[in-house]
Amino acid sequence: MLSVILVVLCCSCSQLGSGKQRFSASFLDLFDTASTVIAYDTSESDFNEHYEQFYQKLAEYDKLYDIYNSYDGMNNLCTLNSEAKDGPVKVDERIIDLLEYCKYVYELSNGKTNVCFGSVLSLWHDCREHAEADPETATLPDMKELEDAAEHTSFDSLVIDRENSTVYFADPQLKLDVGAVAKGFAVQEVCEWAKNNIWTSAAISIGGNVCTFGFKEDDGKTPWNIGIENPDEKSDDYLVNVHISDLSVVTSGNYQRYFMVDGKKYCHIIDPDTLMPGDYVISVSVICDDSALGDALSTTLFNMSVEDGKNMIESMDGVEAVWVDKEYNTIYSSGFENYIED
Repeated sequence: MLSVILVVLCCSCSQLGSGKQRFSASFLDLFDTASTVIAYDTSESDFNEHYEQFYQKLAEYDKLYDIYNSYDGMNNLCTLNSEAKDGPVKVDERIIDLLEYCKYVYELSNGKTNVCFGSVLSLWHDCREHAEADPETATLPDMKELEDAAEHTSFDSLVIDRENSTVYFADPQLKLDVGAVAKGFAVQEVCEWAKNNIWTSAAISIGGNVCTFGFKEDDGKTPWNIGIENPDEKSDDYLVNVHISDLSVVTSGNYQRYFMVDGKKYCHIIDPDTLMPGDYVISVSVICDDSALGDALSTTLFNMSVEDGKNMIESMDGVEAVWVDKEYNTIYSSGFENYIED
């Protein structure tokens, strides 16, 4: 299930007064998540051609930002994690763009979202994979190992040279994990390309990172209707439906990717202050005009109290959020309800 759901999903095309039709396509093989593209195009063949172009561009980012797999003829983030400790590694400009944006996010979040936290996150990743393979023997990472790993997470050790397009790890034990930023960054980049080159109206969900541009009926007036999933398993309804255009919605939560140890849930979002999974809220969703920012902020806010998170959001222009606390109460930032449908 997606954290943010395209309510307007359709299984067939529909003819519009503009002469364009609505088409949709789904895939599961990029960014390790379920994804859907809805767009308006002049014909099915044109949509298929444009969809293939969109897919291939997103696939390039998927490979570039992969920290687990390497690919022939490409220096990606996996390459950096294995080789950048030995000296500067030449990389694609899109990796430089991402890492510079990650530095901005690190400063914006006061260190709450740090892509240099890979040495810590890898310990949690290993425990989560072990738990999935053998739930009966699931364990937590050793705190001493986590604390030792946390000594090698300084952003100052990440040396980015844009002029020469190289990256170097000054700390040989530094590891990158860009999961809090990369998907949103890639979605924003590819959606901007799609908006400028192939479609006038589209709603694109990459694992719950929803990016919209244009309008639902390609009519210049009807916003997209986006449903935010309710983390309460006892509810059959969406948490809320929002009407947006040229905006993104991104959710972070503890109810999809987690493992159990001694009857307690441990999610995949790790608080850098405690080295443990965030335990402030169940979910937080962000609306803003940039999917990369939404991705980063939803992670940042998940690791903050609602009060501190609201203070952060209220200090930013054009950003709204909704939280679900541990008692399943829904809390809105001051302007979020402006997007809720009547």
